[in-house]
Amino acid sequence: MTSTGASTAVVAGASAGGAGVGAAFTALTSFTGDAPPYAGGNPFADYRSTDLGAAGLAGLSDLADRRLGAGVIAANDEFFAERENLLVRGLAVFDPERFGHKGKIMDGWETRRRRGASAEVPHPAPTDHDWALIRLGTPGVIRAIVVDTAHFRGNYPHAVSVEAVAASPSASPEELLDPALPWTEVIARSPVGGHAQNAFAVHVERRFTHVRLRQHPDGGIARLRVLGEVVPDPAWLAGLGTFDLVALENGGAVEDASDRFYSPPEHTILPGRSQKMDEGWETRRRRDSGHDWISYRLVEQGEIRAVEIDTGYLKGNAAGWAELWTRDGAAVAEGGATDGAEPAGSGQRAGDGTGWVRLLDRVRLQPDTVHRFLVDARPATHVRIDIFPDGGIARLRLHGSLTERGADRLARRAADIA
Repeated sequence: MTSTGASTAVVAGASAGGAGVGAAFTALTSFTGDAPPYAGGNPFADYRSTDLGAAGLAGLSDLADRRLGAGVIAANDEFFAERENLLVRGLAVFDPERFGHKGKIMDGWETRRRRGASAEVPHPAPTDHDWALIRLGTPGVIRAIVVDTAHFRGNYPHAVSVEAVAASPSASPEELLDPALPWTEVIARSPVGGHAQNAFAVHVERRFTHVRLRQHPDGGIARLRVLGEVVPDPAWLAGLGTFDLVALENGGAVEDASDRFYSPPEHTILPGRSQKMDEGWETRRRRDSGHDWISYRLVEQGEIRAVEIDTGYLKGNAAGWAELWTRDGAAVAEGGATDGAEPAGSGQRAGDGTGWVRLLDRVRLQPDTVHRFLVDARPATHVRIDIFPDGGIARLRLHGSLTERGADRLARRAADIA
């Protein structure tokens, strides 16, 4: 995609509603106005985008990812294009010749044109708007919101605003639309541009479960991304007892990886099994003597007792071997020793000195297979998988439970942002 007119200007956001909330957001882009009508060729040639990584948003999870269970559960209007398109993965698709009985078929959410109350007042009132309710796939702290108007060149909204609320994850639209429910405005009404990736940083340190997207007064939005950090329900995890300590839906995260050439390492901690090759993590072919790896942060300090390494749908390109290392960041931060008294077969990473300890010796991996291993439990906050020499894995599951210290820290964190 070519970025035209991308702006790195920081625009101060207005104060948001909600108790104790000050400057709730910052506009990361300053795209406004129409994009030129489509003239043929690559429809993204004049798309206005921004580098989200340079804006400090790399590594955040999309809390509105359908694969985590997110959904658009209600909208007041979807005359031209369905609300569900907002959360479709990947870039919006544009077919200039695709029309239906209601008009141009767009890959996004598009409402009809609003009109005023009478011939004497033909324009919409200043407060007129359309809205959509989105259930996040997992509760979390919102760090940024991207309102993508790709291919909406002259039919995008003039402005958008976003509110968020902490409710039951299974709350109905009627419950969420109750006037007594205390929504917090995380993006005040702000202008956006057509055929552009409009991005906003959010500065509200709160845990939310739903967002309400408003477009003023009407128009179309291709995609909505709600980037942030997963904050699971500590009571739910405590009730489960044993769960996947690295799963994205439980609060695990990828911290770094050696290679993201074919597909992102974050795929390895998504729910469910991979259904095709690009739903896992695959690296480019190595022509040196090195190897590839992913490092993860667990939801909190926990003890891993069982490991699954899944190479589903990776048949001629699965990793040949893998090994696992753990690190107890809590012990390192407190000056505790992490080496010594190690379980049989483990050992300190040579020359590391930062507390990495082997959890699983190097094992042979088979293509398109789920591999299961029982391991000796020990406290850990971070895990690293090394694959040899290259290739990929589809999923990594680390079954275990939180330590008392980890459970206490998680509960305090959730209480602080409730």
